[in-house]
Amino acid sequence: MFGTYFYHQTSRKMVVAFGTLFNNIEVRRTNSSDVVTEVVKIPLSYGPKDKMLARISSDPNLSQSVALTVPRMGFELTSMSYDSARKLNTLGRNVKTGTTGLKKQYNPVPYNYDFSLYIFVKNAEDGTQILEQVLPFFTPEFTVTMSLVSGMDVKMDIPLVLSGVSSEDTYEGDFATRRSIIWTLNFSMKGYLYPNVEDNAKVITSSVVDTHLMSEATASEPIYIISEDSTIYSKNFMILDSHEFDASTRIRLLSEVSEDASSAGGTVARVTVAPDDTTATTEEDFGFSETFEFFPQGKTHDPVAGTDS
Repeated sequence: MFGTYFYHQTSRKMVVAFGTLFNNIEVRRTNSSDVVTEVVKIPLSYGPKDKMLARISSDPNLSQSVALTVPRMGFELTSMSYDSARKLNTLGRNVKTGTTGLKKQYNPVPYNYDFSLYIFVKNAEDGTQILEQVLPFFTPEFTVTMSLVSGMDVKMDIPLVLSGVSSEDTYEGDFATRRSIIWTLNFSMKGYLYPNVEDNAKVITSSVVDTHLMSEATASEPIYIISEDSTIYSKNFMILDSHEFDASTRIRLLSEVSEDASSAGGTVARVTVAPDDTTATTEEDFGFSETFEFFPQGKTHDPVAGTDS
């Protein structure tokens, strides 16, 4: 429908960044002398909680040496939602030097990625060990820096906000037969989705500003831009201080909207700004020069042909 294919793998990068934060957690078990007897690195996988619970239910004693074992952690992306509070100017752009011109990309669109992190343990001590290695870093957010669009060199600080912690016991049969303890941590990652990159944008090499005078007899019905309060009761025009409120002393901004007005106003001054080095890129420092020209008799400039008459 929109006609331009692009894929920055932004959502995939969000999922990978989230999982990377929790892939190096371990549990240590000690004896009565407080000597470490076992170190268990907690495996982490992507998947819904119900799928892991189904595996636990098929092995009530959690004794099989293959497939799912506990303690274990899992996470999943549960939802995405637009965040209007972080909206950027739609027309704002990022630019970077490309092979044939400038790379240009409009501002990203803010989206919140909601994640759930699950901690499966058989005893309470393992669960509290894991929690204490995670929770102190969130107050309630932890910020990671990510490069979301390759080739544009734009790094974004992405806050990851902890929104809730809950626990549950999952068991069947009598109260002495415990299956597992499950901790659920809910997070919201304040990410972005980026539009396509234009790789052949033209470069502005100079800017020209012309100043011209208007002829009093050009427009039979001149159109003015007047400051007013736009109420249905009155129109309070902007007037000069210490002058009477009448048409002769009112401040007016003339709007040049007719062909007569455009052709009659001759160019009397021109300022041209150009870089000293036309081969400089956006990452390099370069100076610029200003050229001032004055035309006492006035000139008519053709912006299409770039000539004066």
